[in-house]
Amino acid sequence: MDALLIVFASGLISLFAAFAKKPWLVVGSAMAGLLAAIIVIIGQLQTGKAFFDFLKYEGLAFDQVALLFSLAICVLTLLIVGIGYERFKENPVHTGEYIGLLLFSATGAMIMTAYTDMFMFFLGLEILSIPIYVMAGSNKADVRSSEASLKYFLTGSFATGVFLFGLAWVYGATGTFKLQEIQLKIQEMDTLSPILMIGVLLIMASFIFKVGAAPFHFWSPDVYDGAPPAVTGFMASVVKIAAFFAFLKMFAFCFGRGELYDFWKGALVVMIVITLFVGNLSALRQVKFKRLLAYSSITHVGYTLLLFVSQGDVAGTLWFYMFSYGFSIVGIIAVAIAVNDSEDRIEGLRGLGKRNPFLAIVGIVALLSLAGIPPTSGFFAKYILFSSAWENASWLVIIALINSGISIYYYLKVLVTIASPAEQEQEKIKLSPLTIAVLTIALVGMLGFSFILPFLY
Repeated sequence: MDALLIVFASGLISLFAAFAKKPWLVVGSAMAGLLAAIIVIIGQLQTGKAFFDFLKYEGLAFDQVALLFSLAICVLTLLIVGIGYERFKENPVHTGEYIGLLLFSATGAMIMTAYTDMFMFFLGLEILSIPIYVMAGSNKADVRSSEASLKYFLTGSFATGVFLFGLAWVYGATGTFKLQEIQLKIQEMDTLSPILMIGVLLIMASFIFKVGAAPFHFWSPDVYDGAPPAVTGFMASVVKIAAFFAFLKMFAFCFGRGELYDFWKGALVVMIVITLFVGNLSALRQVKFKRLLAYSSITHVGYTLLLFVSQGDVAGTLWFYMFSYGFSIVGIIAVAIAVNDSEDRIEGLRGLGKRNPFLAIVGIVALLSLAGIPPTSGFFAKYILFSSAWENASWLVIIALINSGISIYYYLKVLVTIASPAEQEQEKIKLSPLTIAVLTIALVGMLGFSFILPFLY
């Protein structure tokens, strides 16, 4: 709870700091707040005590798992604020609003990691989503940005409506919004209520919409393409990690037992297979970088959904996988921001090795991590994820491995483009000290992270 208050307060401070019209002051205050939140979370993980213990709050429980996911959210948000600085300072008038919305969205993500009742989940979901609707359309000079904002708002609002409709059915069957009480009511049922089954299916449909899994993925490529790069990175990392953990908590804790689990598992398995093939086969044809990243993200959604049919430490596996994936996203988005190709072409990365060798190294490692090539953290994350799903769904893991092989083709295509010489002499890319620091952290996360965390499992 302490870190949640710090991040929220940092968002407010960033809004007021914007009156000075100095982007470095806004970004500095935001990053200081996020660093303070990270330190507080690490302290709580070690001591188990919160500073604001005297505050009584309903609907939130920041246990060890929630703190770990909040830590990932704060770290990735910090890195995204850092890589976005070069673009923020180009428009000092709106820097405060942009950073403030980013931190408010991160606050919603943290609420979604710690909720204990459906009302608080919905509150966190809306606090997370509404700022993204605005930020996706923040590039007023690009009509694609406005299109991305409108499309994300319409599909997101529809998904929220479906979730509320499903929640109403679940409430009708159980008479409560609290997760623990819902679980007890379901266990007491001799036979599953049809009302409950309909509600669970509707909630699952809204979840599939929110994370961009097929067949409800159609908004994702256009939104990723039109949104500013830093917002795309935030959606692909922070939004995904919060949404997956929140719904995993709901389905594993409330709906993951007995007949009810068997009821929704079949529908989810079909969507996993569709998602994997739609994401990969669509990515093969892409010539724009962020659209390729969107379809890659859809494929990773398919991999992550395997956890819903897995056993063991599912939350720990999700944390490792999404944190590793987040570092890769930060690295590859930083490359896109530094190259600054207005047409967002994959060919725009050609000759990057000569324009800035360090940037090219980070881009190559990020692509290898996304593809799951050793010794990157992406390889270890995929190994742990597939291992946890093997016992219950070995044939699904085999399909996922086949799709991993397909994905290597388009990742290597981008990698070869980065390593290839340019047809004509290009201007060198200069990086700010802040960008270099963020890229270094991301590189350590994609390499050093992989050697440390596997020993924790």
